[in-house]
Amino acid sequence: MCPSYLATREEKDSTRGRARVLQEVVRGELAWDAPEVHDSLDLCLSCKGCASDCPTGIDMATYKSEVLHQTYRRRLRPRPHYALGRLPLWAALASRIPRLANLLVRLPLVGALILRLAGVDARRSIPRFAPRPFLRTFRGSASAGRPALLFADSFSNHFDPEVLASVVRVLEGAGWAPYTLEKRECCGLTWITTGQLDAARRIVSRTVAALAPAARDGVPIVGIEPSCTAVLRSDALELLPGDADALAVAGATRTLAELLAETDGYQPPDLSDVELVIQPHCHHHAVLGWDADAALLARTGARTNRLSGCCGLAGNFGVEIGHYDVSVAVAQQQLLPALDAATDAVVLADGFSCRTQIADLRERPSVHLAQLLDPTR
Repeated sequence: MCPSYLATREEKDSTRGRARVLQEVVRGELAWDAPEVHDSLDLCLSCKGCASDCPTGIDMATYKSEVLHQTYRRRLRPRPHYALGRLPLWAALASRIPRLANLLVRLPLVGALILRLAGVDARRSIPRFAPRPFLRTFRGSASAGRPALLFADSFSNHFDPEVLASVVRVLEGAGWAPYTLEKRECCGLTWITTGQLDAARRIVSRTVAALAPAARDGVPIVGIEPSCTAVLRSDALELLPGDADALAVAGATRTLAELLAETDGYQPPDLSDVELVIQPHCHHHAVLGWDADAALLARTGARTNRLSGCCGLAGNFGVEIGHYDVSVAVAQQQLLPALDAATDAVVLADGFSCRTQIADLRERPSVHLAQLLDPTR
């Protein structure tokens, strides 16, 4: 059931209510930019849960992107579309001067001004930029194993390079030789969720063209951030229908757990002494499927409490002005009670947004699956 509907209990925030409004658009009774349309979609988290959990299989996230695309095409957009919707661009610029960028955003007046200009709620934190992005230091594995192309997404590269480093160690230990593209590429996720679909198509087209040669050679493409991996597996096919490169890349894209499940002889570490609270990313659950992760964790022997609800942040949704209270209410459905009930448990959250929500609301660390499996852990 839709996370925002569970939080508000208002019919307009249900998948059914939103679908009815969109039917009025299709029938010509409402325009794309009608207030009723945007009011109905405002609290859609773009979590894609409805695509897998709703009996009708409605992908409201895709419809929301199209509504935003049609409404703001060749028009001035809301501030978050420029700030959050183009975050990979700003992150790439800030990564050139990470210490200065981190210092500026933590100055009280400057940080508050940046948040306001970006349309971000003042109660949210600004993630720290890594001293060095992963792609600036990694030059390919020294392992002699089979090649695996590591898709270093913008979030992992600029904010959590230690996750990518753990992925490299896990894959090397499993007999793979991970490498990355020579040039930084983006999946276009933030452009998609904010309805900047013309730009998203250009970005996705470049990325799949860069990844396709490896895919055609039988090299697996390993995604790290679930939402970005889901773009390569699914959204790219919708944005570029019939495109041969997109088809090849989608077929070659794997999550870390999926690739390890296909790796003969891989033995995960013994985690029988570990208790886990697990927050699967919404796109991981809805688009990629979490069965491979469940099977892998079962082999570790860890005691697991897998949550089925959304974390509430859901990409740019929870940080935007006007969404904070609903974001927290969604987190209170499952995530926060589970964290409070298991204060000594290790929190597993592959999604950057999930880890951000956990840090913001409980100041608690969480780890990616690669970090949990890291042989140097």
